[in-house]
Amino acid sequence: MNTKILGSVAIVAGTAIGGGMLALPLATASLGTIPALLLLLSIWGVSIYTSLLMLEINLGVGVGLNLHSITGKTLGRVGQILQGGSFLSLLFALTMVYLMGGSSLLESKMKLLGMDMDSQLAVLLFALVFGGFIAVGVGWIDKVSRVLFTTMIGLLVVVVAYLMPEVDMGMMMSNTTEGLVEGRDLTNLWLAAIPIVFTSFGFHVCIATIVRYLDGDAMSLRKVLIIGSTIPLVCYILWLVVTLGTLGGKTVHEFDGSLPLLVTALQGVAESSILKHFIELFANLALVTSFLGVTMSLFDYIAELTRAKESWAGRAQTWLLTFVPPLLCALYYPDGFIKVLGFAAIPLVVIIIFLPIAMALGLRKQNLGGYQVSGGNAALGLAGLAGVAIILAQLWVAL
Repeated sequence: MNTKILGSVAIVAGTAIGGGMLALPLATASLGTIPALLLLLSIWGVSIYTSLLMLEINLGVGVGLNLHSITGKTLGRVGQILQGGSFLSLLFALTMVYLMGGSSLLESKMKLLGMDMDSQLAVLLFALVFGGFIAVGVGWIDKVSRVLFTTMIGLLVVVVAYLMPEVDMGMMMSNTTEGLVEGRDLTNLWLAAIPIVFTSFGFHVCIATIVRYLDGDAMSLRKVLIIGSTIPLVCYILWLVVTLGTLGGKTVHEFDGSLPLLVTALQGVAESSILKHFIELFANLALVTSFLGVTMSLFDYIAELTRAKESWAGRAQTWLLTFVPPLLCALYYPDGFIKVLGFAAIPLVVIIIFLPIAMALGLRKQNLGGYQVSGGNAALGLAGLAGVAIILAQLWVAL
């Protein structure tokens, strides 16, 4: 496996692992460990299928095109407008989520050092420092992602290895819905968790960029997507076991979506001061790797949409269009981490389920040959039903 494939796997997995990794315990704590794991497996299956479907479409229409151009060639102007609005909504929402999550962890760190940092200043610093990598291009992001992702996975292994002996199987297997808010319907808890879990596997936004980066090599790309999506699944399972098994679902549920509280609680379980630093560093890297993957895709998409020149002035203009809208939202809505992550599921369903199904049906009628994901119309129908269920779940929670 060459370095470009390894780098692409790191980008795919790193795009998924981030806000999702840290939000999963907060979103699924009240379900119970086994139901949460079953939900993870189900969503993972949908994610692998839809990623391969998007690969089929990308290769069928033309290597080097982004999702906007692909949609225009297959579904026309109406489909392109629907896709463009959904794509921008999704990536702006995810960028906002990671800005909020990263800045909240930065604030928490400053407090531990005896310094009070304004939340808006924390958001600005996070955007300027880590957003600066985006302006230099995918080649550099690949190199940075490899280092950060490898470090993050190494830290995860260390944290899991040290916390696993502290896992209380009785606590992990207990019915965590007992003792929660009185009268809270279990159905509502499930519906609230489904969009969060789905968004946690939302690495699809970088597929068009990866296809171009690997020159349309179908077998390598298939390998990248399968491995890149399986790594987050394994990481999520281990993470849920050690968080819910050491803290308990009821305790995690009471954090009310706060990342700093979750990180602080896990540090309290760790007996080693070094391990406490590892937990904090892992949480930071989880956000940064996902932030880089998402904003890289947003930057690339906006550059194509605006036909920006490959000059410093052109890249600076694209950078401002990429970061200013989510930055303004993060500055004035700093406590919406979980809510915004759930909202992102709606445009994500449109982009990676509904539109790809429509595009695949059109392309397959033309019998163009080339790579095609298995399952036929039955698989397309099941994916469509899954998309409807996810959107209905989020709308139910929002209403």
